Amino acid sequence: MSSDLIYLKEEAYFEPLVNHWFAWSYLIPPVQAARYMAITHKRIMSSFVENARVHIMAAQVPALTGGEFLNARADQVEDIKSLLLELENQLTDVLELSEAVEELDKLIRAHSDGKSIEYLYKKTPEPLRGFIEIVQDINHNPGYRLIEPLLYHSKHYRKSLQSVYFGLLSKVGERPFCFSTPRLADENHMQWMVDFCTPEVDLIIKSRTEGIVREVAEAIFSRTEVRGGLHYNELFTSQPPTRRHKPISDGGVKLTFLGHASFMLETRSINILIDPVIPVRGEHYADDVISYSELPETINYICITHNHHDHFNLETLLQLRHKADKLILPVNNGGTIIDPSMKLIAQQLGFKVIEVGDIEEVEVSDGKIKAIPFLGEHGDLNIRSKTVWYIELMGKKFLFGADANNSDPVMYRHVHKLVGDVDVLAIGMECVGAPYTWIYGALNTEPVSKDISHSRRLNGSNAEQAYHMVETFNARQVFLYAMGLEPWYKYFMGLDYKDNSEQIIESDKMIKLCSDKGVACQRLVGKNVTFY
Repeated sequence: MSSDLIYLKEEAYFEPLVNHWFAWSYLIPPVQAARYMAITHKRIMSSFVENARVHIMAAQVPALTGGEFLNARADQVEDIKSLLLELENQLTDVLELSEAVEELDKLIRAHSDGKSIEYLYKKTPEPLRGFIEIVQDINHNPGYRLIEPLLYHSKHYRKSLQSVYFGLLSKVGERPFCFSTPRLADENHMQWMVDFCTPEVDLIIKSRTEGIVREVAEAIFSRTEVRGGLHYNELFTSQPPTRRHKPISDGGVKLTFLGHASFMLETRSINILIDPVIPVRGEHYADDVISYSELPETINYICITHNHHDHFNLETLLQLRHKADKLILPVNNGGTIIDPSMKLIAQQLGFKVIEVGDIEEVEVSDGKIKAIPFLGEHGDLNIRSKTVWYIELMGKKFLFGADANNSDPVMYRHVHKLVGDVDVLAIGMECVGAPYTWIYGALNTEPVSKDISHSRRLNGSNAEQAYHMVETFNARQVFLYAMGLEPWYKYFMGLDYKDNSEQIIESDKMIKLCSDKGVACQRLVGKNVTFY
């Protein structure tokens, strides 16, 4: 066998798929996945088949990116129709599970007298029997919780629906928005029909930086089903990546901004990634990004702030799995349909997990990681899977607020008593987010009025709320981030800012507020490296 190594190209992108759709965290738990497939995916594909022309025209309008416009060509209508028929005819158990959620909700809502709910177990729809506990709160409001671990060991968790998808940026130019468009095994892509935990997936991903013997790669792909017109040989090059990780050389802390909501903290003995969303290196922005080859050989800890796709990003996490020691994740509410366990999701994907609640702490080399309460940004839903990360390394203090909405400044005054002043405050300022139904709508079983959905939005902090945090923690340096400003993330962010966008106006206002008080404040885009 030849010892010649080949490397996955830096421009090669990898997408995990569930039933041909881009995999995000709510497509892993069985019940939630059934709702999104039966409601959102079916609705979008049906609309495209019925009126492809409207979708094709809308997909060309940048301002409409992020809407429910399927981005495919006129000659691909039959391909979308085939996916729709496959869902309707071959995945009837998925549709039945989704319908069972609706039937259960009707039963729950009909129970209004506050008396015992035990009789409802016998009326529970068959797909959910044995997988739920029906409860009432102290005010006699009925509800239920999913017994999540059991569901992952049932017929409802179907790894056979998983596959992985490869493409080259040079062939497609721009990746279509992932939440409106299923992935087709067309002439520009390769769909590899294996589940996410197939060991060979890590071998191929590792080849980005470590290489793989050509004959080994050929053997891997030859013994599994591969679809699409892109041949796997096109994904590889004989040239290893030239940009490599540069470890810290002194006794301080290196803080690297990796784009959107991603930071990396490094000392000589430890590194920590926060909300990694790592881009592949495209020709047009090659010098503007930090990509996979520039990360350390081992990632000691990955901290995730909350369960949204631009923070708990499965595309990136699966490509870091082979080098990640531990994920640190916020605890969930324990079985509610809107708040699935991030721990269980990560474990199904092969990660080792540390789960923490509010104010809990993990001791690490050179310091500690503490979970801080995270308010807002989830449409007023009772979602506990969210945390602000306080990280202390080498005596320096960092607070990463991501999308936290400082709706009650008093809470952070209590937190300040625990952690004191901070050297760096990073706060997200996507202060005008989408209506909450944009993410969670498929989990509703009754229509939500526009007044309600537009009132309850996925908002981060505005200038006033963010500046309260600066004052509370006496931050010496402020970074504004998590705004989706980088164009290479548009395929999953769907944002198209203008100079007069409220998010830009408010972040400009924040920069001025800080400047007037002599506090360094910077809006981050792309990459940034700072030493402390």
